[in-house]
Amino acid sequence: MSQVFFEDVAEGLEIPELKKNCSTQQLVLWAAGSGDFYQIHYDKDFAQGTGLPGLIVHGALKHAFLGQLVHDWMGPKGELRKFGCSYRGMDYPNEDIRCRGVVTKKYTENGKNFVELDIWTENPAGKKTSPGTATVALPSKN
Repeated sequence: MSQVFFEDVAEGLEIPELKKNCSTQQLVLWAAGSGDFYQIHYDKDFAQGTGLPGLIVHGALKHAFLGQLVHDWMGPKGELRKFGCSYRGMDYPNEDIRCRGVVTKKYTENGKNFVELDIWTENPAGKKTSPGTATVALPSKN
């Protein structure tokens, strides 16, 4: 994993995207690991009975994907200071989920270099389904 340095970051910089594509097996494994056994994530008939077109990806799994996006970008010496997202749209198994982010602000405070990001998941139609934000502290080259 490479390291991003504060000096290499500019407002408006898009960070490298992370693509995910959940299988139904991954949804079952996430349900087991997280304890979220709501049937809309693994029982197609139940999901359709609630009016959904089929199974949907867990919101918390998309949250975890965004965590991976930020973690992979900031590198081993980066420090995650603030992180969160909201669930605004559905994603479906066997479809690409694009995890993306852009630098919105950079500043130094109390000797630490901070970078703020807008982050989100995006469905194949380009709709943001889980928008969020993150703040990371990055090392300096000096």
